Amino acid sequence: MLTEAQRAIVRATVPLLETGGEALTTHFYRIMLAEHPEVRPLFNSAHQASGAQPRALANGVLMYAKHIDRLEALGDLAAQIVNKHVALQVLPAHYPIVGACLLRAIREVLGAEVATDEVIAAWAAAYQQLADLLIGAEAQRYDALAAAPGGWRGARAFTVADKVKESEEITSFHLVPADGGAVVGFMPGQYIGLRLWVDGEEIRRNYSLSAAPNGRSYRISVKREPGGKASNFLHDTVHAGDCIELFPPAGHFTLAEGDRPVVLISGGVGITPTLAMLEAALAGTRPVHFIHCARNHAVHAFRSAVDALAARHPQLRRFYCYDEPAAADVPHAVGRLDEGRLAGWLPAAPADVDAYFLGPRPFMQQVRRTLRALGVPDTQVRYEFFGPASALE
Repeated sequence: MLTEAQRAIVRATVPLLETGGEALTTHFYRIMLAEHPEVRPLFNSAHQASGAQPRALANGVLMYAKHIDRLEALGDLAAQIVNKHVALQVLPAHYPIVGACLLRAIREVLGAEVATDEVIAAWAAAYQQLADLLIGAEAQRYDALAAAPGGWRGARAFTVADKVKESEEITSFHLVPADGGAVVGFMPGQYIGLRLWVDGEEIRRNYSLSAAPNGRSYRISVKREPGGKASNFLHDTVHAGDCIELFPPAGHFTLAEGDRPVVLISGGVGITPTLAMLEAALAGTRPVHFIHCARNHAVHAFRSAVDALAARHPQLRRFYCYDEPAAADVPHAVGRLDEGRLAGWLPAAPADVDAYFLGPRPFMQQVRRTLRALGVPDTQVRYEFFGPASALE
């Protein structure tokens, strides 16, 4: 039980976390991944090398310390963590490992004079409070997914029914259960976890579900990333007829019900979750504005599919923006998605839309700023990150 004195100690460490949190979390990961190989599959080595994972954890630890008295003020952060954990199958047994390595990193980075026994005890209690909350929420999700029609717990074998090249960079994998059973439904915008074995090494990755739920199969659409272990393995080694293991769907970035027009904005491979959202939105009568940005036609996946939907659904308006077009390309605009272009492609009353966006971080930062400038309330804006969450401000 976290005492008031311990809360005060945690609050007092906020300035240290603001200036040295990333150094602390970098050291934490170095310890944990070196000494506990059982947790390595849960972490993307590329995100470790880039510093994205330590930065994301540092921000999460800082937010937790700042709001230790009012955890409800964390907003969606806890739900985002729970969904990421569920998709990768983080289990209660993993939490003591993380806790022990985090406390050790606090002691070693801050030093014994700052990280006294009282400070370590306070953070141990604070960590246990958070772990208990997350373990409880994750247990509920695991139980619900296992009990749902077509649901399961842990890994399940799926067969690659088809492999389709969607662009020069993106390939889709159509996956059906090897046992011939049904598959649990999901909310458009969610992702699925994969367990792969690459050169004898277990790795786990999340990929957005890029087609609407049908109860029989899933589709993921994977961009080949330079040096990406999982994406290159899927592109080069996995073929139709092969089997891979999947964890049940999860994700907090989902299409909400409502009456307002829907605006879907994507950059690059960020198009993948918006495709399932688009299909779901078109099942109703809400106007839909679909905006996609790519370098050029060669890397623009699913253009013909979206065009076909527009031909069948008059409430759909779509716009394409290329910043490096080839001579034969015919986008709606050339260059970056600036405020003028976005204003012209949004409904006449921008403040009355539900906006969703996903893409590279600089793209997302620009979209966030532009939507605010155009008067779209933050409460009507939703976004997701591929990989560790990052600040857009």
